Amino acid sequence: MFKTLRNAWSIPDLRRKLLYTLLIIIIYRIGGAIPVPYINREALQVWADTATSSGNFFSYLNVLSGGTFSQATILALSIGPFINAQIIIQLLTYALPPLERMAKEGMEGRKRLNKITKYTALFIALFQSWAYYLTLKKQNVLVYAPNTGYENFSKSKMFSEIIIIACFTAGASLIIWLGDRINEKGIGNGISMILFAGIVARGPQAVVGLITYMLTGEVRYLIMVPLILIFFIAMIAFIVFMNNAERRIHIQYAKRVVGNKMYGGQSSYIPVKICMSGVLPIIFAMAFMSIPSTLELFIADPGPGQTGIKWFYHGLLHVFNMNHPVYAILYFLLIIGFNYFYVAMQYNPVEIANNLRQSNGAIQGIRPGKPTSDFLQRVISKITLVGAFFLGLIAIIPIFFARITGMQLAIGGTSILIVVSVALETVRTMESQMMMRHHKGFLE
Repeated sequence: MFKTLRNAWSIPDLRRKLLYTLLIIIIYRIGGAIPVPYINREALQVWADTATSSGNFFSYLNVLSGGTFSQATILALSIGPFINAQIIIQLLTYALPPLERMAKEGMEGRKRLNKITKYTALFIALFQSWAYYLTLKKQNVLVYAPNTGYENFSKSKMFSEIIIIACFTAGASLIIWLGDRINEKGIGNGISMILFAGIVARGPQAVVGLITYMLTGEVRYLIMVPLILIFFIAMIAFIVFMNNAERRIHIQYAKRVVGNKMYGGQSSYIPVKICMSGVLPIIFAMAFMSIPSTLELFIADPGPGQTGIKWFYHGLLHVFNMNHPVYAILYFLLIIGFNYFYVAMQYNPVEIANNLRQSNGAIQGIRPGKPTSDFLQRVISKITLVGAFFLGLIAIIPIFFARITGMQLAIGGTSILIVVSVALETVRTMESQMMMRHHKGFLE
């Protein structure tokens, strides 16, 4: 990786792209430090420490924002609205024929889908901004502006509400714009790079947390902290291995004679990656499991010794707390289910089998047609199960670790998976661009 960065830096064009990407990330981090007005910072910190550590929807949004959500900055919503919009449009592409036809129209169709995704993200950002404002209002962390003197804003609460919602919505729109700039003039996928930067920015907080544990002087922390570092290094190596792992299905192409020449007779393979769905199943499961914990915020604690419907619902929702074993088990099962669901949408064995038959290709020992599609279905199902177990383990290991040791880490397994995946994707992008620039072509 460092060799690839050094080689890319030596190429002027790639060096400009790297510097431009770094500039966009710096702008993103500066925006993430600008607070939204009319908010009591001390009261916000007290509420955020509780809300973002219990596994509810706020915790999910705080992970995606790299910690800016709990600070209520201009970029608090971060890439959350755009990711949700991408998921919605991607699912609708397989459900609505007009969007499916648009996706198959090539570059122009993808541009139109991208525009639809951006407008959808804008509406989601507006709704989330309003919901976040109502949450802050309920928690009594707002400081309303004095009377402005204007007739349309005779009430300071209305003026403050508009300003807060506008700031959150504008920040989400700015994130999309920054991601597009990286796509056009930078290195790698813009949204992935912003997500990567947000998570990496929490690294110093994780280091400070480990140092704080060691400064307590307790023997168990002096033993656990070095073990945690070793465990994280092993986890990174395991993630890199699983990201590069693939099952190669060998393909043999039949020979055919056209005129006086013979074509075909070559062998190739279809690479089927173990982690075909990436981190999306974890994001789906995280969003789904955060709903019960979010509902718990709106149900008052009935107190000890109380009975009734509120006591029942409070006890039921408490099972979905992030540190509860039931939460970890359901979380693991949902990741497996969403992984199968996403792979089923992305890979169609029947279509792959038809394409192979049309190109005079066949899997060795398997007849073309339905036997080929059945074979591909079995292979993909087995590989999907392996990838789902891998994602599930990465997601739930920090939960069991926190329950056993009582140590809360600022960066979990999901964050490490995202960081490593984006880093590997960026390295592959730089390698491909360097290969294009060093390709001699047919005229030399």
